[in-house]
Amino acid sequence: MLVTALGLSLVPLLGTAPAQAAEADPTPPVLADGYGLTQVGQPTGTANNFNITVTTPQVAGEHHIKIILPSDYNANPAKRYPVLYFFHGSPDDPVNQNYPALINAKSMITVVPDGGKRGWYANWRDQDTAAGAQNWETFHINQVIPFIDANLRTIATKKARAVAGVSMGGFGAFHYAQDHPELFSQVASFSGDIDMSVDSMDLRLAVVYSLTNAAGALCGNIMGNCNGPFGPTVSSDALFGSPYPVFNADWKWNEVDPSRHMDRLKDKDVGISIYVGNGNGNPLELEFWLEGASKHVKDNMDALGMPYYYVDYGNGSTWAPNCNGGHNGYCWARSLEDYVPRLEKAFASAS
Repeated sequence: MLVTALGLSLVPLLGTAPAQAAEADPTPPVLADGYGLTQVGQPTGTANNFNITVTTPQVAGEHHIKIILPSDYNANPAKRYPVLYFFHGSPDDPVNQNYPALINAKSMITVVPDGGKRGWYANWRDQDTAAGAQNWETFHINQVIPFIDANLRTIATKKARAVAGVSMGGFGAFHYAQDHPELFSQVASFSGDIDMSVDSMDLRLAVVYSLTNAAGALCGNIMGNCNGPFGPTVSSDALFGSPYPVFNADWKWNEVDPSRHMDRLKDKDVGISIYVGNGNGNPLELEFWLEGASKHVKDNMDALGMPYYYVDYGNGSTWAPNCNGGHNGYCWARSLEDYVPRLEKAFASAS
């Protein structure tokens, strides 16, 4: 399989959600800076669906955070809500996460923080690269979550907090749930890179591709730093150290690999959901390999006797129109239509 054929990017915007009822205040709420986050400019959007831009010393550059409030948020000033933290794929942006199921959720807040074009929802091993500071886990866990709890009427408890993501964001969701099971009661992956072990070397090499822009040796070592579709070219070792399984040099990749550490979620009261297609059986399709990764996670949960919710929609023919079983936003939209009501029900039963 050619790494350049993996197609990491999220499909374009799926279209707008159905129009909602007119709101008393059509402008986004004013949020207060804090927890290391400084807002840049004014929020954009509506009172219930808006984007803010922040800076933080933890991650170089400016970063969007999309916030979706339920339709009754402004009409019920005493009511508090559970929160879904939803992570986008690579090299996408929170602003593009306009899945109807998220926008039309009835009883929860959805927060979509920036994960970078190839941040991989982790604190990079090497902070001294052309990309600058890359402490994504610190940004999300220690800054975004308390910032949201301080500014919005959330239920700031484990039972009322979930984490989910597509593609790169699926890895982020499982990685954070395993690192911080005390924070999340539900975790979900939608075509996620949830196996970083040598069992899924194609996916590991896809991550390396995003770091090196497929020309890291030339740009980084001979010509100096250069930019590509994912940003400045950095070393293949910048994220988790050496990705190559020689003399245990890739130990850090194995340490953060969700598939082999599902025991970290066993008996932790964390509901687990996985959605994936099969790439129509084509090894040149990323989803083909992601199905294998998801099956590895499933097999490891079975071995541990863990409960979970698992959907393999195959080639997508019976799942959703325009879902071809590939790395396809139409497939994810349908998966979220299935997931969001189940999540809201879980939140309600835990309250």
